Amino acid sequence: MLTDQPLGEPGAQRSQLGLRDRRALRRFQRLYYDSAQTWQTTSWMGIPTQKCPTDMWIYQEILFEVKPDLLIETGTAYGGSALFFAHIMDLMGKGRVTTVDILDTGQRPTHPRITYVQSSSTDPETFTRLRQGASESGCVMVVLDSDHSAAHVARELELYADLVTPGSYLVVEDTNVNGHPVYSSFGPGPMEAVEEFLEKRSDFAVDPVRERLYMTFNPRGFLKKVGPS
Repeated sequence: MLTDQPLGEPGAQRSQLGLRDRRALRRFQRLYYDSAQTWQTTSWMGIPTQKCPTDMWIYQEILFEVKPDLLIETGTAYGGSALFFAHIMDLMGKGRVTTVDILDTGQRPTHPRITYVQSSSTDPETFTRLRQGASESGCVMVVLDSDHSAAHVARELELYADLVTPGSYLVVEDTNVNGHPVYSSFGPGPMEAVEEFLEKRSDFAVDPVRERLYMTFNPRGFLKKVGPS
């Protein structure tokens, strides 16, 4: 049964959508997510990214506006998103990417702006190194896209939130799972971790502008740091 659950659209847009439109949007999101020929085959310069193209567009807007000196990504997979970030940084003339994954696919692209780290994102020694790198950088942005269980994402939020500099972003990916509105059988995941995080932290706020294209895998996941830690 379809229910009138929030989709994460910006407030002004959401208020303009009737119930029928919201249900249609939910149906489309499920259709898109469940098809094996959409995000699962998305690539950047031939490298799999496994992301929604509208979210990739939003990322380039954020990168251009924030111009991070360092972007930390947890969850590398094939390296497609890291390469995308690096290419946008090439166009801007600044920035570097440090991307962490517990596995090494052995086929990731090389780029002078990308540093690969094989480790768990919550490993204490690894995080100490990443924190040191962040402390030596000006503007820092973080993208969380590794293990999507609520407990793991909550731990990542606890660790990485303080690395993000004011005015920059902490992006939690795949908040759409566990019925928000896709993959309802997933169990508590990124959305639940984000909601708990926002109850504790007043220095981060959901940026609804980043959801204005309607189709996003990260509803309520684009978190802007609006104050000091």
